[in-house]
Amino acid sequence: MQRKTLIASSFALLGAATTAPAMGADLTISCGAVGAELELCEQGVAAWEDKTGHEVDIVSTPNSSTERLSLYQQILSAQSGDIDVLQIDVVWPGLLGNHLLDLHQTLGEKASQGHFKTIIDNNTVDGRLVAMPWFTDAGVLYYRKDLLEKYGFAPPETWQELTETATQIQAKEREAGSEKMWGYVFQGRAYEGLTCNALEWVASNDGGAIVDADGEITVDNPNTASALDLAASWIGEITPQGALNYSEEEARGIFQSGNAVFMRNWPYAWSLTQSDDSKVAGKVGVVKLPHGAEGESAAALGGWNLAVSKYSENPELASQLVAFLTGESEQKRRAIQAAYNPTLTALYQDEEVLTAVPFFGTLYDTFTNAVARPSAVTGDNYGQVSNAFFNATHSVLSGEQSGAQAVAQLKGELARIKRRRW
Repeated sequence: MQRKTLIASSFALLGAATTAPAMGADLTISCGAVGAELELCEQGVAAWEDKTGHEVDIVSTPNSSTERLSLYQQILSAQSGDIDVLQIDVVWPGLLGNHLLDLHQTLGEKASQGHFKTIIDNNTVDGRLVAMPWFTDAGVLYYRKDLLEKYGFAPPETWQELTETATQIQAKEREAGSEKMWGYVFQGRAYEGLTCNALEWVASNDGGAIVDADGEITVDNPNTASALDLAASWIGEITPQGALNYSEEEARGIFQSGNAVFMRNWPYAWSLTQSDDSKVAGKVGVVKLPHGAEGESAAALGGWNLAVSKYSENPELASQLVAFLTGESEQKRRAIQAAYNPTLTALYQDEEVLTAVPFFGTLYDTFTNAVARPSAVTGDNYGQVSNAFFNATHSVLSGEQSGAQAVAQLKGELARIKRRRW
């Protein structure tokens, strides 16, 4: 197994290295590097290599999902076989499906049994299973158990409670000498991660999901505007100005170093906050995200899948690698080692998994009822829809527009993207 930053020279615009593929490997797989992702991928691939005798090169792609999608679209549009197995986001099957293999054909109709039906349905495009679920995700709230107990607070149930609790604890901790303490960190960069955060704010404030199931644009409403305005009020107060450029890892870095009371992130961060080098090990709790005054808690559906490129020179072998990596033993190992949510329902009753990650049990409903981004209804236009949404949100967070101004302008932009229909 070799690990490569494998990006052809035509993709240099992404700022990635331009290493040519290694000769002689049987397959190439792309893996993300957020948290422990890359290490876990390397371990899983090594186990498959030992089992089969085949060799695999690992491609380290951009951590930004927006940049990774652009890279994939360029590679696949060129009908390049440089990457056999692609790690794809839960919102990409409809965008990339025409370039991906039908895994039911190579792995059989039973390949998808035991996985969450909602994800299998999500990954099925025109009757073709274009990706196998690898791990699922939903946004959760991390909090400092020790600090909430110290100052007599319970985990917040509403965003307003989070605002007030974070404000008070931040002030008290700074008075006590913790000058770097912040109340709340999240993913505020203008990228797909901000779409997830903002969708949670909006949906939990009864503002809808940007575009409804019938394809109607619903984002221009007072509840959406007020949710964005509340989030904007955090910047510079309980959230550092730098959060406008935070992705998952920047937020985790602040929280794990002991400098934040609350953090919104994905479940993967749990095992890292409990690691030997974490300053908050043993001090962290995880609960469902707060809700607005008008709604109920909403967690954005995330997660990643493995797909096989139609342009692979070894489609059958690539499919076998996918089957191994998404199988029960690998999903269990990844859950126990690094808190990656399984997509196999049976593992949520597994005692070893629940011992390693207790909130997999307590937040099971959160994971199974997460709010999907409007990728299915907007189809090939989803990338433009998400870009418009996170840019509008970022303009509110940065103080350029009010929530009402941003959603009114966004409605017009989405209408132009939609034209007559999605």
